[in-house]
Amino acid sequence: MKVSLVGMGPGSPALLTRAATAALARAELFIGAPRLLEPYRQGAVPCREAVLARDILAALEQSGAENAAVLLSGDTGFYSGAKGLRPLLLEAGMEVETFPGVSSLQYLCAKIGTPWEDIHPASAHGRACCPGELVARYGRVFFLTGESGDQTPRALCAALEQAGWGKARAWVGSRLSYPNEEIFSGRVEEFSRQDFPPLSVLLVQGEPACPPAGTFGIPDSGFVRGQVPMTKEEVRAAALSKLRVAPGGTYWDVGAGTGSVAVAISALARDGRVLAVERDPEACGLILENAARFGAGNLTLVQGEAPAALGDLPAPDGVFVGGSGGSLEDILKTALEKNPRVRVVVAAVTLETLSRGAALLDALPFAGVEVSQITVARARELGRYHLMTGQNPVFLLSGEGQGKEGTP
Repeated sequence: MKVSLVGMGPGSPALLTRAATAALARAELFIGAPRLLEPYRQGAVPCREAVLARDILAALEQSGAENAAVLLSGDTGFYSGAKGLRPLLLEAGMEVETFPGVSSLQYLCAKIGTPWEDIHPASAHGRACCPGELVARYGRVFFLTGESGDQTPRALCAALEQAGWGKARAWVGSRLSYPNEEIFSGRVEEFSRQDFPPLSVLLVQGEPACPPAGTFGIPDSGFVRGQVPMTKEEVRAAALSKLRVAPGGTYWDVGAGTGSVAVAISALARDGRVLAVERDPEACGLILENAARFGAGNLTLVQGEAPAALGDLPAPDGVFVGGSGGSLEDILKTALEKNPRVRVVVAAVTLETLSRGAALLDALPFAGVEVSQITVARARELGRYHLMTGQNPVFLLSGEGQGKEGTP
C-alpha cells in the first residue's frame, strides 16, 4: 500500500501545493480529523475519521486500498502527527511519501506582514508549556493553543501577564484560511481578559524591561534583593563556569538567598531543572519574585533547611552551595548519595568555611578539586575622581564526585 501524508495547511484546500493536490487526486481513501475531511465528504473518495496514529494504521490495514491519503493539519514537520505516524507505517511495510503544507505560523505572519525566521515555535496543545519563560528567553514566540484549560490564548496571556509581560504585543489568529477568519491585534493584558474562537493561535512579541533569561551575564541591578545577601555578578559568573552547566541537567542551589545563582543556572540549563533550596521566608519570596521576573519556568523553590529538604529531590548533575548553615558535610554526602558523579561548587566567605570545605572535598570521593579566590573591586565616584572599592573576597571550591553507584 502507498500512503501519502498530506499537510493540509490551516484548513482551506486553496492553500494546498500542486504536489499535495495531485496526491489527493490519486488516493482511493482519505483518512483524517473531521475538520480536514469536511471539504471532501461529498466526493467520490470515501472518508474515514481517525486522529491517533494507531487508529490511522488500523483504518489503512482494514481498507484494502492500494493508494490512500492521510490528511494532517498544518505542515507535516511542525508539531504534526506525521512525526509518530510515519515510522509506524514504514514498520508495517507501507510505502510512505510526505507532502508538506503551509503552517499556521507561516500563514499568520504573512497576514500581519512580519518575517518568522526569528520566531520561536511552541505548542501548548496537550503539553506542558511555560509561556513566561519562553518569551523571556526568545522574545518572539508563536504558540499553538488548545480549546480549554490553560491552553487557550486567554489563559496563556493571563500567565504571561502574571510573569510581567502584560505590555507585550500580541496577535491571535482564529479559524485561519476559512471564510470566517479573524485576526486580533493588541496587548497581552487585553487578551488575558478576552475569549477567542476555537482553532486559534497566538503570537507574542516580548519587550523585556530587564535582561532576558538566556544571557550569561545578568547584572546585580536586575534582581530584587530586599535585605537578603546575594552572590554578586562577578562571583556568580565564576561559579557558573566552575559548575559547567549543561542545557538538560538538573541542579541544586542550596542556600539560594535571592535566587540569583538559581536564575542564572536556569537560563543555561534551559531544558533542565533547577531546585532552589532556602529556609528563610523572606528569601523564598524573593526567589519566587526573581524567577517570575526572568521567566525562569524551570526553577522550583524548595522551602526548607538542608540537608533534610534535599531528601526527596531528584539526583543533581551539579550543586552550588551558597549557604550551608553549618551542614556542609551532610549536604555534600546527600548529593553524592543521589549522584556519585555529581559536580559541586561551594562558596566560602570565611576562612573557617574555606578550611572545612577543602577538608571535606579531600576526604570525600571528589576529584579535580580546585580552590579559587575571587577578589573584586568596583569604581565609585569621589568628586571628579573615581576610586576602586574592594568587595569581600569569596573562595570557590569545586570538584567532581568519583564514587560508584551505591557506594558514595
